[in-house]
Amino acid sequence: MKFSAQLAALPVFASLALGTSVMPATAQAALDYNEETHLIFMREEEKLARDVYLTLSNMYPNAPIFFQIGDGAEQTHTDTMASKIAQFGLTDPNPNTNNLPGSIGIFTGADYGWYFTEKYNYLITAGAQSELDALYIGAFIEELDMHDIVMCPTVITETKGIPEDQCGLNYTDENPLINSYGSLLSGSESHLRSYVGQIEAIIGVGNYQAQYLPQTTVDEILGR
Repeated sequence: MKFSAQLAALPVFASLALGTSVMPATAQAALDYNEETHLIFMREEEKLARDVYLTLSNMYPNAPIFFQIGDGAEQTHTDTMASKIAQFGLTDPNPNTNNLPGSIGIFTGADYGWYFTEKYNYLITAGAQSELDALYIGAFIEELDMHDIVMCPTVITETKGIPEDQCGLNYTDENPLINSYGSLLSGSESHLRSYVGQIEAIIGVGNYQAQYLPQTTVDEILGR
């Protein structure tokens, strides 16, 4: 059961920077265009994860995983990206993030608001089919997020012409971003393990198939 068919396919890449070391924070310099573009994008992508999980938690109140991750870690991730936006003096594409529930599913970024609005609507529609579908949506989001943290999201390469290896954790040399992205990546790995654990409680241990990342990368995250 995969939800990647309707979305952009993942280009082949060598690694996901698993186990990325977090460097000591130092005074930041100005970000270059690629770093700014990526940071603003990630601000909205972390909000996407939070919004989808909180919406799914209302659909499936007997599945606490959605609220636990959405209201906990994903809210923290959303706030972290907001703090980086402020730290580097950038314009927040979604300044009213904490205006719950009125901000759920609302994306106002000038460049990618349309993209996240479409993705939110699609993911919620797919997740509404069943609780198992919703768990797969959670796992899909975490796989997508890990790719987009580490390198340029596909939509950025397509709309901005920035090569895949020219933004993200594997590109930036700014320690505040390295620290924050490393934390996001670690969180997504943990969330993926949680979602897969619940999926495989239904479909059988070892039967989860990667939806966006290479299977070998997912297996490594899962400890297989």
